[in-house]
Parts: sequence; C-alpha cells; structure tokens
Amino acid sequence: MKQSFAWWCFARSGLDVDELLAAAARMGYAAAELAEPEQWQRIKDHGLVIASTNGHDSIEAGLNRVEIHDRIEREVHAKLADAVKWGIPNLICFSGNRDGLDDRTAIANTVEGLRRLAPAAEEAGVTLVLELLNSKVDHPDYQCDHTWWGVEVVKQVNSPRVRLLYDVYHMQIMEGDIIRTIHDHHHYFAHYHTAGNPGRHDIDDDQELNYSAIYRTIAATDYDGYIGHEFVPRGDPIEALEAAYTQCERAIRPAS
Repeated sequence: MKQSFAWWCFARSGLDVDELLAAAARMGYAAAELAEPEQWQRIKDHGLVIASTNGHDSIEAGLNRVEIHDRIEREVHAKLADAVKWGIPNLICFSGNRDGLDDRTAIANTVEGLRRLAPAAEEAGVTLVLELLNSKVDHPDYQCDHTWWGVEVVKQVNSPRVRLLYDVYHMQIMEGDIIRTIHDHHHYFAHYHTAGNPGRHDIDDDQELNYSAIYRTIAATDYDGYIGHEFVPRGDPIEALEAAYTQCERAIRPAS
C-alpha cells in the first residue's frame, strides 16, 4: 500500500512546486496524481509516480450517455498512450450526471462504454477506475454516487482492468458504513481517495471519519495500490501533507 497526493489540493499559488515535490518525496510519498501534463516531468524528476489522471472529459457528461461514447473512446485511447509512456497505472472515468436518466438504463450504457474500452486498457496494462462521487454536496446529479451502482457496472463489464475509485470522503456523505463496504467490496476497488468530512479538509480530529481504522481495513485486504490524499488543507500544505502521511503510516505500520 502506497501513498499519493492530489496535485490540485496542495500545489497552491505561491508555493514553489519543486519544494512541494521534494518535500513529498522526502516524507516517503510514492506518487502524485491529478496533475496537469505540463507537471508530469517535474513529478518524475523527483522520483514520484503519477498515480492517476483523468481518462476523459467530463464529470457531468460521461459514460452513461451512449451518444458521446465515440468521443470518450477517442479521449481514453489517447490517454492510454500517455499512461503507457509515463507509467500511469490508473485512468479515472466518470458516469456523468443523471439528467433524468434512470439507473437501470444508465448502468447498461456505462457498461457498454467500458466494454468498448476494456480491451485497450488490458493491452496497455492500465486500469480504468470509475469514480464514486457524492451528489449531495459537491457534484449534484452525478449518477455513480453509491457503491452498489459502481459495483454493478464492474461486475457486468467483467474485465480485470475496469474497477472503481473508492473515495472515502464522497461515500461517507452518501452512505457511510465505510469499513464494512471496504471489507465486503474491496476486490472491486483499484484506487482510494481520502479527505476529512465535512468540509473536505485535513484528516484530523475536527472531522468525523476514523481514518486510522479505515487504513487498517484497507491494509488487511492486501491492497498494494495507492491511497491518494485529496483534501484541501486549512493551513500550510506541506505540513498537512506530512500529517496525512504520518497518520497513515502509523496506522498500517505501527511501531514495534
């Protein structure tokens, strides 16, 4: 199990990018993610992997719409080529918003779209991770907003390279029961994101999730991918990054 951090949360205006990357590498982070392509070489230069990037546009207009599958397929194929070149293990995919579409039809459409993409992902050795997002606070009307929905899609696609991005923050808002869900469905999860709830801020005592217990649950599944911290720090980004890293390490590798 390795730790990464979401670029957009920590690379704030005024913060020296190389200082951030050097600090993260020094702390023990294995990767950064969700960075713009112009930053990828700098990330690699600091010895970090690029754990994920978006596979297509957009969150709102996604795989639940058959009429845009051709466009999404072109975008994902281009991103797969980038992923192979840059060693990116995960491409994030989105269901899109409901906009009146019923769940049964939307699942069928999303399955159809991902089945078109799965052979290329398998050949590239890159995992397409369908992201679970909350539709209550941050992404109104987003369709893949419960674990059961995403799991049903992954089951039907039936490819080792199509899995879910389980975002703890988003699923706490929508359904809670985080530890039981990870225990029961972890084999459908290929990537994890974290943030404190409410507020999507630091993983500290001012939020409601017991992340130490969550990390131990993930570790117990023999997960060997990335846990990506995707929260917006209230204070100094580097201090917040170190606090998140240390908390996770202490949970999964306690001192003897």
